[in-house]
Amino acid sequence: MNPIIQSVTNEIIERSHVTRSAYLKHVDTYSKKKPQRVGMGCANLAHGFAACDAQEKVDLTGEQKPNIAIITSYNDMLSAHQPYKDYPDLIKAAIREAGGVAQVAAGVPAMCDGITQGQAGMELSLFSRDLIAMTTAIGMSHNMFDGGLYLGVCDKIVPGLLIGALSFGHLPAIFVPAGPMPSGITNKEKSEARQRYALGEIGREELLAAESASYHSAGTCTFYGTANTNQMMMEMLGLHLPGSSFVNPYTPLRDELTKEAARQILKFTDLGNDYRPLAYVVDEKAIVNAVIGLLATGGSTNHTMHLIAIARASGVNLNWDDFDRLSKVVPLLAKVYPNGSADVNHFHAAGGMGTIISQLLNSGLMHEDTIAVASKRGMASYTKEPRLIGNKLTWENAPVEPLDLSVISTVAKPFAESGGLHVMKGNLGRGVSKLSALAPEQLVIEAPAIVFDDQEDLLAAFRRGELEKDFVAVIRFQGPRANGMPELHKLTPPLGVLQDKGFKVALITDGRMSGASGKVPSVIHLCPECEMGGPLAKVHNGDIISLNLQTGDINVLVNDAEFNARVPVPNSAHNHHMGMGREMFGHFRLGASSAETGASNLFIVD
Repeated sequence: MNPIIQSVTNEIIERSHVTRSAYLKHVDTYSKKKPQRVGMGCANLAHGFAACDAQEKVDLTGEQKPNIAIITSYNDMLSAHQPYKDYPDLIKAAIREAGGVAQVAAGVPAMCDGITQGQAGMELSLFSRDLIAMTTAIGMSHNMFDGGLYLGVCDKIVPGLLIGALSFGHLPAIFVPAGPMPSGITNKEKSEARQRYALGEIGREELLAAESASYHSAGTCTFYGTANTNQMMMEMLGLHLPGSSFVNPYTPLRDELTKEAARQILKFTDLGNDYRPLAYVVDEKAIVNAVIGLLATGGSTNHTMHLIAIARASGVNLNWDDFDRLSKVVPLLAKVYPNGSADVNHFHAAGGMGTIISQLLNSGLMHEDTIAVASKRGMASYTKEPRLIGNKLTWENAPVEPLDLSVISTVAKPFAESGGLHVMKGNLGRGVSKLSALAPEQLVIEAPAIVFDDQEDLLAAFRRGELEKDFVAVIRFQGPRANGMPELHKLTPPLGVLQDKGFKVALITDGRMSGASGKVPSVIHLCPECEMGGPLAKVHNGDIISLNLQTGDINVLVNDAEFNARVPVPNSAHNHHMGMGREMFGHFRLGASSAETGASNLFIVD
């Protein structure tokens, strides 16, 4: 094991001793060698199986057969979640055949950041994660279940499901993916169409045609944003079946993997001899593996918040400094858009997660000795990939050496020596920056600030031609307490246009960028946020901002005495709290923690 990775892991274990022990003690009180429903009153149980068929009622009346909850995020507006329509029937049939019962316990909300980008609804996106966690807990709270199958793919849905499931950590859990849509037009063509539209070279009709050729069918969007980073993360945590993340929907292999997940969960309940409760699968080593996967694949910066919230839900105290230290020793092994031209289908064909995990394990760069949900415990099972031979599902060794070195590299010859995620710090606070898609000449920028309090103001200035120069865009009051921390991905095309014209541009904000961002040098998630009096609220137009993404330094070059004497500007934009349901989320805004502590308002183990 790499000594830095082992050292970081040991520090997390020591730091988390009190909270992790308290969480496990709490979880263990709910474990029993009988079905969870045993001991319920007759009226309770009758309500619980009233809609079941006669045989299922008999099965649930007894004390032998496990009952598995299905928590689904199905809706047919989200392309990634549309395939879940048929999953409950597949799962129920497989579980019935294997000797159990399954019930849909809850449906959780699932919104699409791609639809809401730049819209008012995006201000509910981050908070939807905690709402999904709460909805998951409500579904599981009926106490009818001995395990859970969780159906989710996209940005906030998977972290929300996992946080909710960890409240029921005494039960085994398997996450069941739906897979990416087949490849459409290239990501380069899509990006070029967006920039041409920003320049006024093409109209809305041409832009819509390009977007529709990219997002064209059921399945996850094929770029490597937050949704597909979620899928990587589930494998690194050992919560997917090996190699199942990027198998296309509506294929025989996809259906067999779904049925196998259903059969597998029955083996892990506490009624049998291989009890694998979720609380013990998601431990400190598994969390570290997830961070390593994020760094090695150049995944979404959103997971610098989501992984911290997930860790806290399991009693683990993960922080940004852990990401930073690990980033220095974990090499970049994947180039998937926006970090390269390939999409996730190309990534999967080049060896996918099996090859990535083989490279990491063989080089001592991740922990093998976790529990996981494969047939055999440990992450060695995740060096295999599923195959359908005839009608039989089998696993074969994934390629150890990548099949396409332009998409997946080796540890010996990585795309970059470090994972490309830095914690940034200086007199403007602490934030994060993603380097994996940046050229070396973009890593150091020193330029005057142009301050905006709304992304629409920057777009308007761009259209007026006022941004044809070197500058650092400062976007304030975009943190969780200000307006829910919406993604600012809408700013990428105009800033990319200015960058292509030869101007040195960068963006700093207390908000988020999309998981698909990376072309423009950015420092995001700055803490403390402006709404809480953070130093970014003291920056004036024309102040020189210095960003050094190599060293992790971000500073405004103003005399310390002068800068300290400035009073933070108050937030004058109150139009972000009403309309599109935002008025119902006031308590989420008021209670949100900082981005560095997961941007959550849940009272998780502390």
